[in-house]
Amino acid sequence: MTFFRDDTGEVRSRPLFDESGHPVTNPEAEAERDNLVEQLCALPPIAAVLDAIITRFGTEMVAEVTGRTKRLITVSGGGQKLESRSARATQADSAAFMEGTKRILVFSDAGGTGRSYHASLDAKNQQQRAHLLLEPGWRADRAIQGLGRTHRTHQACSPLFRPVTTDCKGELRFTSTIARRLDSLGALTRGQRQTGGQNLFDPADNLESDYAKAALISWYHLLVAGKLTSTNLTDFQHRTGLELLDTDGVLKEDLPPIQRWLNRLLALPIGLQNCIFDEFLALVEARVAAAREAGTLDVGVETMTVETATVLDDTILRTDPVSKATSHLLTIEVTRRRNPMSLERVLRIADTDQTAVFVRNGKSGKVALRTNARSWLTEDGVAVSRIELMRPTRHEYLALDDLYETAWEECSRARFETDWSAEVEEIRGKLDVETIRLATGLLLPIWSALPSDHLVVNRVVDAEGRSWLGRMVFPGDVPALFSKMGLDSNDVLSPAEVARAAMEGGTITIQRPFVCEVKRVRVNARPRIEISGAPANQLAWLKSIGCFTEIIAYKTRVFIPVETADAVLARLMA
Repeated sequence: MTFFRDDTGEVRSRPLFDESGHPVTNPEAEAERDNLVEQLCALPPIAAVLDAIITRFGTEMVAEVTGRTKRLITVSGGGQKLESRSARATQADSAAFMEGTKRILVFSDAGGTGRSYHASLDAKNQQQRAHLLLEPGWRADRAIQGLGRTHRTHQACSPLFRPVTTDCKGELRFTSTIARRLDSLGALTRGQRQTGGQNLFDPADNLESDYAKAALISWYHLLVAGKLTSTNLTDFQHRTGLELLDTDGVLKEDLPPIQRWLNRLLALPIGLQNCIFDEFLALVEARVAAAREAGTLDVGVETMTVETATVLDDTILRTDPVSKATSHLLTIEVTRRRNPMSLERVLRIADTDQTAVFVRNGKSGKVALRTNARSWLTEDGVAVSRIELMRPTRHEYLALDDLYETAWEECSRARFETDWSAEVEEIRGKLDVETIRLATGLLLPIWSALPSDHLVVNRVVDAEGRSWLGRMVFPGDVPALFSKMGLDSNDVLSPAEVARAAMEGGTITIQRPFVCEVKRVRVNARPRIEISGAPANQLAWLKSIGCFTEIIAYKTRVFIPVETADAVLARLMA
């Protein structure tokens, strides 16, 4: 090749020819090309997923329900032969799977209509199905059609769904579309988003949500400011063809939408894709986590499965004057059995994660598995390193800098196994009893009176199949709700509920024996329960029932001992 400048000054290239008009070639380049072609031709062909599964497990173990009429199968001698398939063959394979003769079933869109592969009570094979969702495509209705084949009524157990992806972050483009369309389809078909997705995807998986769109705007600003480590503005614009600056060199107001941004990233090298997605997902997860902590994360309907549910009280909040429909506040006592993570599963995670460390809390004596979590990016582009603590019943996330201020210390594997097993056995041996309040019935007229910091809609389902749908109302919000609805708020909360609500950070107003507020405060770096607004002439009586006073900043304040808060509040509210 020879290089030259055109009339505009741009450097261009063209083939180089000798004096006889023959093209000039580079022998070294030709040798490298021939060697590369030779190596490529020597590589084994990449088998399709379906053929690879059949080759690995054999036709005796794999039932195939697809639309293809021919397939290559491997015979005993190592050779291959072409086998024809008819509709009767697919029916026989389907029946063999339901009878348990064949342990693996592979079906496609063609085999996902009008058939059932669930653990039916009428079938011989009633084992739990592990449904691997591979290459789901773009259409959410087809994804639901396939998932519905293994999850139906009259089944012995529900299936285990597992969407399969690789470590190429560009695949998030496809799973994100499925997540968004599953939610949209659920909202259209049943009036609730959770019906479509069934919580199969995390809110952070939807890369077309409002959180992702806001994160992309921040990503653009960080890119222009040169604060990203994955790429720079010049290289990104050259590789993707996206123009982010106007003629004045200022970031455009009409920036490329997230769908176009995701599509352009698919053309980038995989290593660069992963780096860009890591930084972008750090921004998305930071926003989703903030919304979840603030109680404003919209996740549709969350199902709370309990062992038993008993309605203790039913208070009518409002009756519609026209339709006579009512709004209720139900007080329900629920009994739940927690499902802890088994020791085998956590050890399997520890063996496959190179960052895993066994830790033990020196104060509580509990153990956890510490792993590295995805870092967050601040609005200034500063990466905040985080770690994840896996506990038997929950996961906790901490900033790496905050970890050194806790009591978590490394421990041996043997100590971890012993303490983890003991905690799991303790959890499995007891039931958690909790009293909850659920606003149900006609909610739209009273929606503004309900707490604005917890917008999740819950469905409570017990073992007998009974269910209640509504919004959760925490104890600290009940007096305010009754006040807004014009109802008497006396005796709404028990003394124990007032104490618990106060310790959780709420402020509870009580009317008897005088109007005052019960709230949590910190004095000398320790939490206390304070009675705010107590009359001065009641100090002696308050001290006689168990309260104590303290003069702070020349003001007498009344406190309730945390250890005996229930008993003291019972005397106060009697």
